[in-house]
Amino acid sequence: MTDQLPMPITPPLTRAQKNQVLNLVRRAARAEIMPRFRRLDAGDIDTKRDENDLVTQADTAAEAMITRGLQMAFPHALVIGEEAVSTNPKLLDGVGEAELSFIIDPVDGTWNFAKGMPLFGTMVAVCRFGQPVFGLIYDPVGDDAIMADSTSPALWQTQSGRQRAIHTSPTKPLGQLAGYAHIRLMPPAHRALMWSKVGDIAFVGSLRCSAHEYRLLATGAVDFVLSGHLNSWDHAAGALICQQAGGKTGMLDGRAYDATVSTGYLLTASSPEVWDTVATHFEGLKDKA
Repeated sequence: MTDQLPMPITPPLTRAQKNQVLNLVRRAARAEIMPRFRRLDAGDIDTKRDENDLVTQADTAAEAMITRGLQMAFPHALVIGEEAVSTNPKLLDGVGEAELSFIIDPVDGTWNFAKGMPLFGTMVAVCRFGQPVFGLIYDPVGDDAIMADSTSPALWQTQSGRQRAIHTSPTKPLGQLAGYAHIRLMPPAHRALMWSKVGDIAFVGSLRCSAHEYRLLATGAVDFVLSGHLNSWDHAAGALICQQAGGKTGMLDGRAYDATVSTGYLLTASSPEVWDTVATHFEGLKDKA
């Protein structure tokens, strides 16, 4: 993802800086997210586009805390979060030109969180000129994280600080694949095409949480994630982590993915071979895009 940047740059974040970001996210989860889990009143939950697109006080408070911390630690960086963009979409305009930007999803899987389901996470992507160079997915319930930068393998860091390498699943034929596809977010014609194709695959579902979908892909539990709903806070961190865990990510129409891409279908798979298999199976989406 970093081979076409417009100017020479320094390496990605140092190990100390990565730990600084992780510790900030962990503190925000402990202070603003977990104390509200299964304790939300009706007035603590609001809707954005519709009743399936929720925002809670945990989202806004955690994002504010993480944003403040990153701005203090990286004063020259562009720092934007999902909830800030919801209020001011123009904030995204600077990502492609920023030498260093942080994109925050404070509570990915807000619907799950609001309904009391322990399947949500916090995602932070670091980008240079729109291209992800570091990704972090933190699980507030398990108090652990997966992360990667663009120059080293993906890692799983436990609550105690112990790290181990993670890797995507071995290559399999189409009929043995399992993955996630955000079918309910697709236009009607695309949903019809998807439903006509998913029966050829062993399992296709959705967790309503990109953080855990990418986590399961990066650790070898599933084989692909396909989405046409391309908010950068949902995908930039996870796509990079999965790539560094041995997978492949890219748009179905052949474009490379970066955080400025907002249209089309993004496919991240466990290997180049699986990517090609899934892309071929769903190539009709490319024609309908």
